[in-house]
Amino acid sequence: MIRLIFLFVVLGAGLFVGTQFSGQQGYVLISIADKTIEMSVTTLVVFVIAALAALFLLEYIIKKILYTSVTTFNYFSVRKMRRSRRYTNEGIVKLLEGDWKLAEKKVTRWANYHDMPLLCYLVASEAALGQGDKAKRDHYLDLASQQENSELAVQLTRAKQAVREEEWEVAASTLETLKAEHPSNTIVLSLLKTTYRELGEWQALIDLLPKLNKAKLIDTEEQAELEERAQCGLLEDIASQQGSEGLISHWNKLPRKTRQSTHLVGCFTKQLIARKADAEAFTVIKETLKKQGHDELYTLLPELNLADAHPVVVMLEDVVKKQPDNAKAQSALAQFYFRDENGQKHSVISSVRYLSDQMSPIMPIWQTR
Repeated sequence: MIRLIFLFVVLGAGLFVGTQFSGQQGYVLISIADKTIEMSVTTLVVFVIAALAALFLLEYIIKKILYTSVTTFNYFSVRKMRRSRRYTNEGIVKLLEGDWKLAEKKVTRWANYHDMPLLCYLVASEAALGQGDKAKRDHYLDLASQQENSELAVQLTRAKQAVREEEWEVAASTLETLKAEHPSNTIVLSLLKTTYRELGEWQALIDLLPKLNKAKLIDTEEQAELEERAQCGLLEDIASQQGSEGLISHWNKLPRKTRQSTHLVGCFTKQLIARKADAEAFTVIKETLKKQGHDELYTLLPELNLADAHPVVVMLEDVVKKQPDNAKAQSALAQFYFRDENGQKHSVISSVRYLSDQMSPIMPIWQTR
């Protein structure tokens, strides 16, 4: 537009000057080496204007050709991208339907033309895994990792697939790396909970529980259950590695609130019994039962291998007197009476009759003559 205005201005100026100097065209001589060109001033002005117009026209034609080429190229590029998006959407639907082979075919066919090839390759890796082809799955994950800003998405997909395939070591390695870079990622934390539990990484699971609770991935009840399970597993690991002395030392270092859990007391005493520390186990059970009753602890008493079982019998007899309906205490006491060669027959009969009445009140299996 500006060029057209400029041409009109030049033409107008030429016409004005031409009318002012009509009949006085002047003379122009151009000499180049041995060549000379002669013309009037009017002719020179017309020639310059014509040359400018030709240059402007040539520029317009070239730009038009280039614009048409770019537009055509963009049209086909956009067409390919739209087709790629359509195939990818169809592939995701097929993946959800479980048609792994068709899903893989659709998302990879036009992946190079998609505006986000990362999505195509991640979906393809899931489809390949669905077909049981782990080599192809890894190939697609490698292609996905070559895309920009793909690290988190690729590693999360790799970790999820490892958990699904129960490749716990691979999952743990991947998730530990992600945890260092993304400590608050809820998917990472949730996958770590499952992985630590399956691998028996109890201390790591205990350290993870506050973060899981803060992220609202577990409630208070589940946190308590997981902590008891992890602490119990940790006691077992320490007992197998350090023996009863290391186990007792670790137990004494635990918070008081943790040591008040009757479930953990049961785990602790089981490990003591397994390591032939029966006397220490009885002491722990006795002190715990003084504070609070727990059926599991009564069932552990007959497993004790003590040189003198008299203190246990006395304790159980006292419990039975105070709590005649305590079936677990009655059962434990009966087992000690049976083991005692000098035990009194009427005590055995009394204990067993009580247990029989509790188990089958309609058809008692114990009859006295």
